[in-house]
Amino acid sequence: MATALALAAPTITDALRARRLLAGHLPATPVWSYPTLNAAVGGGTTVFVKHENAQPTGAFKVRGGLNLLAGMDEAARARGIVGYSTGNHAQSLAYAAARFGAPCVIVMPAAPNPVKAAAVRALGAELVEAGADLAEAAAEAERIAAVRGMRLVSAGDEPALIAGVATAYLELFEQQPGLDAVIVPVGGGSGAAAACLVAAAVAPDCEVVAVQAAGAPAAHDSWEAGGAPVSRPIRTRAEGLATGCSFALPQSLIRRRLAEFLLVSDEEIARAQWLMMREAHTLCEGAGAAALAGLLSRPGRFAGRRVAVMCTGGNAGEAEIRAVVGHS
Repeated sequence: MATALALAAPTITDALRARRLLAGHLPATPVWSYPTLNAAVGGGTTVFVKHENAQPTGAFKVRGGLNLLAGMDEAARARGIVGYSTGNHAQSLAYAAARFGAPCVIVMPAAPNPVKAAAVRALGAELVEAGADLAEAAAEAERIAAVRGMRLVSAGDEPALIAGVATAYLELFEQQPGLDAVIVPVGGGSGAAAACLVAAAVAPDCEVVAVQAAGAPAAHDSWEAGGAPVSRPIRTRAEGLATGCSFALPQSLIRRRLAEFLLVSDEEIARAQWLMMREAHTLCEGAGAAALAGLLSRPGRFAGRRVAVMCTGGNAGEAEIRAVVGHS
């Protein structure tokens, strides 16, 4: 697979180009502040929710998939793409491939989230279930790509994906200038990398804070180790955060700009999901609530500040929704 050594990191120019490419495909997602959510957070913090759950695939990653396919030539599109994912990255690639008429194969670990698996199939992609975790699914995706001559799309080390995701932060800083901090959930790290890229260029006074599940801390531990690649066991229920390895390219970007990297428990994530449902009228999956969980885990850290939390996805399955409601 590609490494950061073989890839040029995306620039703010790439993000601006991606915004032009995506303008005809995706409208800007809303940013709202909810008084009852502010009260629940306390400390005089004003919370702004960036609703990437409003995307057509229910998650932010669609930005990256569309940007990637838009930048491929016709011959490469005709050969098709292969991706591996627990769900939202898969839907992003399937959606983009359908938009551009490209064949698409998605490899998911065995017994995937049925909501996300059904969405991938509905978008016309071929779904292959293989392996017990994302690392094993990635190995199968690499094999399929080699056999069929298709383009393998990394879950993290893809400049075009990061540039596409960066368009969410270009929107955010235009919609809410003067933010003190933006909190970003991390699985592989493309969102945090994109946030760092854009904040450095257009919002230099805004802190970027990353949040990852304590049960899958590979990106966090890599950042703590100065970017050295690491692998960690996956013990989180939050599928969008269930990444067992770090990716070199996102790490190279977040090392330059990230202010802090927090870890939260699955219980803290579930509480944040319930608060999003109750106070912000928003259904989000575990990863989509992780930014709020990070904010709640450090109430004094953000007291009196204007803070954006990225609601990165709303693709919660029925069992997850029932568990969140029961958590109340």
